[in-house]
Amino acid sequence: MDTLHTVAGTLKPGMGLKKDFEVTRSHTARSVGSGGLEVLATPILIEWVENAAYEMVSLCMADEQTTVGVQVNLDHVAATPVGMKVRVIVTLTGVENRKLTFKVEARDTVQAIATGTHVRYVVNKTKFMEKVLKKREQDQK
Repeated sequence: MDTLHTVAGTLKPGMGLKKDFEVTRSHTARSVGSGGLEVLATPILIEWVENAAYEMVSLCMADEQTTVGVQVNLDHVAATPVGMKVRVIVTLTGVENRKLTFKVEARDTVQAIATGTHVRYVVNKTKFMEKVLKKREQDQK
């Protein structure tokens, strides 16, 4: 039996994870270059979304498995200043073989700041990296 399907079979829609972060100056749009203001940068929020989904799923993965993010669709609708906390909530909404789909929400301590979806795929670490490293070999030819 394919272990990817076996482990993915332990993942059920409705499973989720809540993870808290604090906005620091290094997380601002000005700091990462995505804007000029001292507010939470959208690329950082996307990083936090991917991190929460990755951590949730990694609890169910066999040692030879991991997940890779392939799509983030995020509406970042409110700004959050330095010093505020942000809670990211990811909820697994779909499991189709190796494809995992998540509903995403983020809130600071005052209001909802983002909603969206995120897609990850379960992969075998060794096979995935072998394939990726072949690209480098092809590039060096």
